[in-house]
Formats: sequence, C-alpha cells, structure tokens
Amino acid sequence: MNKNKFMNFIRYHFDNLMSKGTIAPLILLIVSSFIFLFILSIIIMFFDGMPTTHINGLDSSKNINIFDKFYVTFLRMLDPGVVSADTSERKFSLFMIIATLFGLVMVSTLIAIINNGVISKINNLRKGKSQVIESNHTVILGWSFQVFPVISELIIANENQKKGCIVILADKDKVEMEDEIRTKVGNTKNTKIVCRTGNPIDIHDLSIVNLNESRSIIIIAPDTDDPDSNVIKTILAITNNPHRKPEPEKYHIVAEIRDPKNIVIAEIAGKDEVQLVVFDYLISRITAQTCRQPGLSVVFTELLDFSGDEIYFQAEPRLAGKTFVESMFSYETSTIIGVRKRDGKLLLKPNFDMILEHDDKLIAISEDDDTIKMSGLTDFKIDNTAIQEMPVKEEMLPESTLVIGWNRRASLIINELDNYVAPGSKITLVSENIEAEKELSISCGNLNNQTVTFWYGDTTNRRILDDLNATTYNHIIVLSNTDMTDVQATDARTLRTLLHLRDIADTKGHNFSIVSEMLDDRNRELAEVTNTDDFIVSVKLDSLMLSQISENKELKLIFEEIFSAGGRSIYICPAEQYIELNKAVNFYTVMEAARKQGQIAIGVKLQSILPKYETDQMLAHGVIVNPIKSRNIFFTDGDKIIILADDESLNI
Repeated sequence: MNKNKFMNFIRYHFDNLMSKGTIAPLILLIVSSFIFLFILSIIIMFFDGMPTTHINGLDSSKNINIFDKFYVTFLRMLDPGVVSADTSERKFSLFMIIATLFGLVMVSTLIAIINNGVISKINNLRKGKSQVIESNHTVILGWSFQVFPVISELIIANENQKKGCIVILADKDKVEMEDEIRTKVGNTKNTKIVCRTGNPIDIHDLSIVNLNESRSIIIIAPDTDDPDSNVIKTILAITNNPHRKPEPEKYHIVAEIRDPKNIVIAEIAGKDEVQLVVFDYLISRITAQTCRQPGLSVVFTELLDFSGDEIYFQAEPRLAGKTFVESMFSYETSTIIGVRKRDGKLLLKPNFDMILEHDDKLIAISEDDDTIKMSGLTDFKIDNTAIQEMPVKEEMLPESTLVIGWNRRASLIINELDNYVAPGSKITLVSENIEAEKELSISCGNLNNQTVTFWYGDTTNRRILDDLNATTYNHIIVLSNTDMTDVQATDARTLRTLLHLRDIADTKGHNFSIVSEMLDDRNRELAEVTNTDDFIVSVKLDSLMLSQISENKELKLIFEEIFSAGGRSIYICPAEQYIELNKAVNFYTVMEAARKQGQIAIGVKLQSILPKYETDQMLAHGVIVNPIKSRNIFFTDGDKIIILADDESLNI
C-alpha cells in the first residue's frame, strides 16, 4: 500500500512536470544524463576500468582523474562511433558500450522533445493565439458573411496609406479565415490582413489584437439566433476591460445591431465610445425610399463605398467670409452639400446665405479627399434661359404597394413607407409565413396613411402572383427570406419570383416599378436579366456603412439624416422641373436651377446610356453622382436630377 502511494506520488508529479511544455522534459533529460554520467564515472573509477593508454580523446601521458573519466564517457554517449576506435581492455569497453547505449536513448529522446516542441509551436501559431504588434490598425471583431465586403472596402480606403492593416479576431480557425479571405476578397494590395482565433467577448482574447493602439474597432454581428447579445457583450468587454485605454482617451467603436429594441442597452454598454449601425433601420429606410424612386440605392451605394465618390470634410480658409452658395460654385470636381462648424455641429444644406467662418469645414462629395480643390474657374456660364420656373406644388395621390415575401424588416419598411405616401394608400403583403399576419397587426396597427392587407401564399408560385394582379400596383417590393440560413438558396428563391414577375410584365405588356432585396452582391448581376428597377443588397449596404463610420465617426450623423424621413434627404426628380429638355447645359446651370428651388443638385439619372454624355462617371441605371460641372448634359424626356432637399422644397 505504501509502495503504491509512493508510485502514485511519483507518477502524479512526473505528469505535472511533463505538462509544463517543452522546457520541463528537456531540463529533466539533461539532469538525468549528467547524473548517469557522474554515476558511471564513479563506477569506472571504483573498478579502475579505464586504462591509461590508447584511449581515444585523452592524452595518455597525463594522470587520468574523475573529470577525465567523465569526459571520455560523455564522448561515447554523444558519438557511438568513438567506441570502434577504442583498443582498450574488455572491462573498459563494456562500460563504454553501456554509456553508448544510454547515449542513443538520450539523443533519441532529445530529438523527440525538440520535434514535439517545434510541432507544438507551429500548432499554436496555426491557432492564431500570438500577440499582434500593430498600431493604427482597424480591428474587426466577429465573423459572418458580412466580413468580406467590410474588408474589401477597408482595402480601398487604405490605398493612400503606406502600411494599412486589418486585424480580425473571431471564434474560427485562423487558417480557415485566411483561406476564405483569400478566396472571396482576393488581392489585398497594400493592406496586411492578420487573423487571430479567439472569442471577442473574452477579455484575455481581446488583448491579443492590441485594441489600445488601434485606429477603430468594428464589431460584426455573428450568424446566430441572438446576434445582438454577442455584440453587446463584446462592447462591454472592450469598455470595461481593466487594461483598457487610460482616461480620457476613447475607443472608436462601430457596432452592428440587428434588432432596434436592443439600441438602448447597446448605447448604455458603449456610452460615448460606440457608434451603432442599426441594420434593420438602415435597410428598411433605404428600401422605403428606393421603391418610390428607383435608382436611389445606386446613389446611396456610391456615397457609402470607397471606390467612387464619397463624403469628406475639407477645410478651405480662402472661403472664410464667403457665403455657402459661393462655396458651392467654387469646385469643378466636387459637390458641396454642407458645413461642419468649428463647434462640431453638422449642417446639411444650410441656409444658402450663411457666411463661412475661418475654422469651418466643408462637407463635400468627391472622389477622394485630395480631389477637393477649388477650381478657380470664374468664366463658367449659367444658362438662365434653360432654367425652368419653380413648378406649382402638386397634391400627392394615394399609392398602392405590393410587398412580396417576409422578413423581420417587413413591418419596419411598411411603417417607414407611411412617412412618404399620401393618405388613402394601400399595401398588400403576400407571404407563406403564418406568423406574418400576426406581426403586421401588432407592429403596423397605427399607420396614418396606409391600410395593410395580408395574403397567405408561396411567393414563388406563379398562380399566386397572377391572382394578385400585380399590374395594378404602383410599386412592388420583393423581400429576401432571411429566416433561411443559406444565402445562395435565399437569393435563388428571390430570383425565381423576379423571373415570374418579368414574364407577367412581358405577357401583359406592363412595366413594373420593382425593387428587390438581395443578400449577395454577385447574385445582383444574375438578377439584372429580370429588368428590375433597383436592387437593395442589404448585407453590402450595411457593410459599407460600418466601413465608412470606422474611418470617420461624424459620417454617422450625416447618413442618419439622409436616410431618415423628414430631414435633408436625397430625391430623384424629373429633369423638366428644373431644366428645359432637349437642350445641352452644364451642371452649373443645373445647380443654379436647384438652388432657386431651395435644393442642392448632386447628380443626374439619365434614361438612356447613349453617348449623349461621357460615360466614365456613369453607374448602374444611368446614375451619375458628382458630375464634372463644366461638362454639358443633353436632357431628354425621362431624365432626372438627383437632389438633396427637405420636404418643404419638393414639388410633391
């Protein structure tokens, strides 16, 4: 019993020693080897087993002591070939053979320990647990399909930097993340991508990505049943970390929230360090506006991505003392839409007569921040003869909208549409989700301008679509079924519905105003064959918003106003309300026509993409944002002007 206890004691402590990594067994091997050497050397000395002549490795003319015996034995342990050179007596050879055999075991064990240590280190590197030594980098916390468009946009944003870096921390294998990024993002140009494996809500794992020296932090909602809880926990893990930035320094956190009900708790967790992008609000507002103004999502995408024209802040001391309207006409390749006052207040479409102060910054739409340059042109001509008189404001008529499909944003879209349509308007929603009718009665029970009718049916069933008599509706919205976890299957279902609608339009000779939601931007290109007026690529738009705000948090206030009803919003209006048709005019003339109606012209939407205008700036659906002002545009019937305006100045 005592013997068993002793053996268990030895085994327990030996196991603990072995579990400490490579160093512990290595030290144990070295110590045991020297103990063996010492014991064997004493035995040889005791038996006088070492002759004084013909010993390889020793000078036989000297007296041999214990250290010489130790040295000779050590040589035989390291190199078995030394034994063959010995011409000594049998007793000495026996001791050396024992030393050689032990040496073989020792060297083999040493190789095994080193090999195991190297493999273990490689595995640890593969797990992505090493510390990130970067500064001024962007950190992405979390993983979903959305991470790829975010990375793509940040790569474009980093093109004017020498050493851009994106660090990703997610509860996913490091190598798998790197492979997916390499496949779906491709060339990262001058931006370094660093992936680390860890849980974003774990304080220890967060320390790996060096948050304290990062430029911005983007928190992506994971593809789980309750993504917002993970986002809120991650915010708390950052802001309440005992090793966080010392006050008064603040983090620049941009977090995605899916459910609007979680906004308040997320703001409490992040305080003044977090900028929230509410996914459902963003997409529902864009969908509501776009369904009534096809092509508007192209404008929004252009302003949100980094590859075309974006919104920048630019100081121009030479305009101090000038009016805002004078600043508008001072730029050839940029469009001025507002002012950031020196106290931080943002003014979109301010009073045209407002005097600019020395520390004010202009809010401009431009290709890049270094392209916002005063043109110095003083000889541009405004064709006042082509400017139309302000039209009489027309009374809005009731509209009918057909919503095909259901997701959690459907009720938000309907509520948002209520802010734009005239009283007496109607909405019909068709879905095979049996919970949709109940949700509509709860969430859309207080509409002021619309009534809602629910139809139960399969939205990909041609008979259902025929019975709906789709040609009687002013607008059609096709929603993606986000309850399906497979993005490609969801988009394929949406595409089938769009193909049915196109066939109905061809059969009855009717052109629908259709806006469809897609999840994968690559499928939008496939859906172009359906002649849909506009597409809302919801994941991409949300990713663009996250990327833009991560670069400049003040942009959030601008986008919130643009996407909200009742504020300064973007509208697409008929060109004949501003300019005489069939007449070539420059964009300065268009800007002046819009200014006389209290609006800012920011672009055009041309009905035809024939070469009546140089197409180097043309986007989808004939949209051109921030056109070069001196170029002539020949407006014809169906062409439109893209403006920034408030409700009071619109002819609706």
